[in-house]
Amino acid sequence: MRPCMTPDSLDFRVDVPIPAVSRRARALEGTARVPGDKSISHRALMFGALAVGKSRIDGLLEGEDVLRTAAAMRSMGASLERDAEGVWTVHGVGVGGLAEPEDVIDMGNAGTGARLLMGVVATHPMTVIFTGDASLRRRPMARVMTPLSLFGATFMGRGGGRLPLAVTGNPTPVPVTYTLPVASAQVKSAVLLAGLNTPGMTTVIEPIATRDHTERMLIGFGANLSVTIAADGVRTIALMGQPQLHPCDIHVPSDPSSAAFPAVAALLLAGSDVILENVGTNPLRFGLFQTLREMGADIVLNNQRAAAGEPVADVRVRASALIGVDVPASRAPSMIDEYPILAVAAACATGVTRMRGVAELRVKESNRFEAIVNGLTACGVKVEAEGDDILIYGSGVPPKGGATIAANLDHRIAMAFLVLGAVTDDPVGVDDMRSVDTSFPGFSPLMNSLGMSIG
Repeated sequence: MRPCMTPDSLDFRVDVPIPAVSRRARALEGTARVPGDKSISHRALMFGALAVGKSRIDGLLEGEDVLRTAAAMRSMGASLERDAEGVWTVHGVGVGGLAEPEDVIDMGNAGTGARLLMGVVATHPMTVIFTGDASLRRRPMARVMTPLSLFGATFMGRGGGRLPLAVTGNPTPVPVTYTLPVASAQVKSAVLLAGLNTPGMTTVIEPIATRDHTERMLIGFGANLSVTIAADGVRTIALMGQPQLHPCDIHVPSDPSSAAFPAVAALLLAGSDVILENVGTNPLRFGLFQTLREMGADIVLNNQRAAAGEPVADVRVRASALIGVDVPASRAPSMIDEYPILAVAAACATGVTRMRGVAELRVKESNRFEAIVNGLTACGVKVEAEGDDILIYGSGVPPKGGATIAANLDHRIAMAFLVLGAVTDDPVGVDDMRSVDTSFPGFSPLMNSLGMSIG
């Protein structure tokens, strides 16, 4: 496990592939705490930098994606420190107080960080050039460029709105009312971040609810923000611009997207009984666990409580016989990052699992739609793609395995197939583990401590 990085010395990924192989494991047992929530960690750093004064963050995910955001905020004038206990202090400069960075901002693989920071820059009088790794440079940014242009921001970049991309903020922005054309918490958050430094009321209309960490955190930092929900479920978020945000102490819960990997492994390995501590249970993030319960999973939430405005619990998972289910498209926003590991659970269930309306998987860190279909097929699972749906035919027993999966710089594909290797007859390999540090540093040691065999 690599040593912790700091914003003063960011030792990012080297360009040497790190392969890994997962072999059939025994029952998983024990208690573990997965790293902090990535979505909340990004936002905590940004809002801390936009507050006036000193904010403290404990439980911050010290994965590469979040550290890229930390470095970006530092380059724009915020001061960030990490103490020996892993508590971060952010000395904010206030809304409108950020400075133009002296160099290009390299966001690595951090799609969330890049899109949200574009929202910050859009209403500041500066020009910022964003770039990233090969995976991030393939990901479309037009979905945030469109609404941010309404504030008066301008963009210059590669075709299709891809990085490297120069963003020039408008020093005299106008407030915007924007209806999300697709369910995207990143687009919603980018608009709200742009609205922070815009006089007047910025409004986002959200036909399908997405994760609401931005709204919760803005309220916690003292922003004048309201959320109304219509009878048909449409959410309207209204933010009054140019507030003075006050500093906060943020306790970042463990990431439910990361907890998904040991949880599914425990469900699939007979005799397993695992407790995952301090997991965020925000209902707009917990769709996977709802789906697993529908499949017959024995999942219990203990010690339910609130931390920094977010619901958390200790999640107990015991081995279970799973059945295939029909996963509605409407659930995608609450579990969009968890479809790769759900696919692994479905491959070992009895019956057909249909994951509906998952076109968004094609534009994640990799083409996850294609990676799921091809990877499971290579491991001996019957899989079909029908339009934007994926059908997985589970036989009730683990598939044969025996494949080496191309991760394509996608951390969740890598981790999902390593979980599959814990139950297959033949080992499952991943060609490159480097991307895993973006969201789950220490993944292999933690999984092995519970009983897996990844080497």
